[in-house]
Amino acid sequence: MHINLLAWRGYRYGKLALILGLLSIVLYASQGGDAAQPPNGGTWQGYVLGTVGALLILWLSVLGIRKRRYNSNLGTVQGWTSAHVYLGGVLLLVATLHSAAQLGWNVHTLAYALMCMVIVSGFYGLYVYLHVPGRLAGNNAGKDREAWLEELAALDEHIREVVESCDAELQSMALSALELSRLGGSLTQQLSARDHSRILLPNQSKAVSNAEQAVMIHSLSQRIPKARKQSEAAVLNQLLALFGRRQVILNLLRRDIQLRGFLKIWLLLHIPLTIALLVALVIHIFTVFIYW
Repeated sequence: MHINLLAWRGYRYGKLALILGLLSIVLYASQGGDAAQPPNGGTWQGYVLGTVGALLILWLSVLGIRKRRYNSNLGTVQGWTSAHVYLGGVLLLVATLHSAAQLGWNVHTLAYALMCMVIVSGFYGLYVYLHVPGRLAGNNAGKDREAWLEELAALDEHIREVVESCDAELQSMALSALELSRLGGSLTQQLSARDHSRILLPNQSKAVSNAEQAVMIHSLSQRIPKARKQSEAAVLNQLLALFGRRQVILNLLRRDIQLRGFLKIWLLLHIPLTIALLVALVIHIFTVFIYW
């Protein structure tokens, strides 16, 4: 996928971005070293660079619309995305040359800063879309999330059936381990993939951590050698195997949630930042032409 995206049509847009970058450098250098008029965004070269940068920003913003128009004849989504990556990268050079690195506490610098944040978030999005899908496929081992959730539900039901033959203390522990297991949660919890599962132990009013189902698994492993009957040991071994399998599935699902979160979080930044950039760009252009 990443080869097709970045090397689309023989690196067509990579070459275009390189040419545009070189032309921008030449144009910037043509401003000369006149002390009275040093390179800045107010020269005709600066205006040209600014116009190119503004047009690039507007064009790059259109990609989100193009991706959702499946019947459009204006090129392929893959081609547009390849162009988006390369031209988004060269935009940083064009905008920097336009500003001549003359930054201050004003709306012009705000527009530049927002543009940098949009580009950085875009490169993050590129990275996760090139690497995370493969990790998702490897993590899920040929199944989708729904299939794993179905197996988890079936496993929990099996545990409830098996634990009915155990003493009340173990029943209480096992059922609380099922009920107090946690998946998802806040965005921070999803991205960290930390296990916040808990369990209620006998003679305690407050639940304690049961991360990785460790407390439940440890309790079962401690009970097995103390079993008085072979049938009791068999049930405990069965529960141990079930909770061990449950641990594996829960970890897999947390990793799935984490990876999908990495895929989505950049959009929570990229799209709002893009909208803010467009607003700042309009204000920047209006201010330049009205007050300068």
